[in-house]
Amino acid sequence: MPYRFGTVGSYSKATSLIPTGKPMRIARTLPFTLAILLIIANRSASPQSPSRAQDPASDTEHHIHVNGTDRMYFLHVPTRLPDGKAAPLVLVFHGGGGHAANMPKFTQFDPLADREGFFVAYPDSFNKSWNDGRGLSPADDVGFVRLLIEQLQHSYKIDRKRVYATGISNGGFFSMRLACDLSRQIAAVAAVAATMPEPLVPVCKPSAPVSAMFIHGTKDPLVHINGGPIGVRRDRGSAVSLREAAEFWRNQDRTSPNSVAEEVSESARDSTQVHREMYGGGRDGTEVVVYIVEGGGHTWPGGSQYLPVFLVGKVSHKLDATQVIWEFFKTHRR
Repeated sequence: MPYRFGTVGSYSKATSLIPTGKPMRIARTLPFTLAILLIIANRSASPQSPSRAQDPASDTEHHIHVNGTDRMYFLHVPTRLPDGKAAPLVLVFHGGGGHAANMPKFTQFDPLADREGFFVAYPDSFNKSWNDGRGLSPADDVGFVRLLIEQLQHSYKIDRKRVYATGISNGGFFSMRLACDLSRQIAAVAAVAATMPEPLVPVCKPSAPVSAMFIHGTKDPLVHINGGPIGVRRDRGSAVSLREAAEFWRNQDRTSPNSVAEEVSESARDSTQVHREMYGGGRDGTEVVVYIVEGGGHTWPGGSQYLPVFLVGKVSHKLDATQVIWEFFKTHRR
């Protein structure tokens, strides 16, 4: 029996969260394993290559000075914009240890933006970590994002009511912080392989309702679905469970306590399954949506297997995270 989120906000399970499988041949894999583990341990398991990719050819680099610090982001201007109308803006945040330059290829938001007509900004963190409430960075990242949004709204025809934030891992946690601190600017957020940092929950006081989406694997070895210490060495702070994070936003948005649940059926042949829970009826039309990826790891569904399965878990190809995030975003406005 797979995981079920349940109308009372609790999980039931018939199998253990701990991944099982055949023993590995240690002698052959030990050197490679140790090298990768060191990279992950030092870089908080970035869901991209530890080295910066070549700058995306179709995106332009921009800089902002925030409290005397130079901050950078890439911007993708869609090839097709709505005639005479303002276009939405999607902010995409990399994981801890990652780079903004890697995210266009990793998420494939650019081609979707060209088809659908929205801007995409890929901010870069100050020290390869976002200040999501766990004390990973001293940077004023919320101030950076606030100025970034203002700059883009000044330079381009951005729809002020349709600004969104998403990210994976540390970037997903930070997206949740933005929902807390910039709720007047952000209409909806989506976190992949992330819930909410424990220290953020008691201080999160959004001044407006924000729709929230979570996409999480049941076999994520770095950010456990049931919460607790984060990272390979469990030294990257702690997160609340997926249940608690979704319940937090359901309470904030005052959604229905009852969900519409369904299985997501795709033709891809892999061992994962995807279950969706939708809680609607929130203030100002807000909703909370949860995708539970049975057998999924610390990965972006529909994306690449950026590290071996035994380190980060499996990528599900029964869900296109980029597509479902955009479909969720475009139904919500401030």
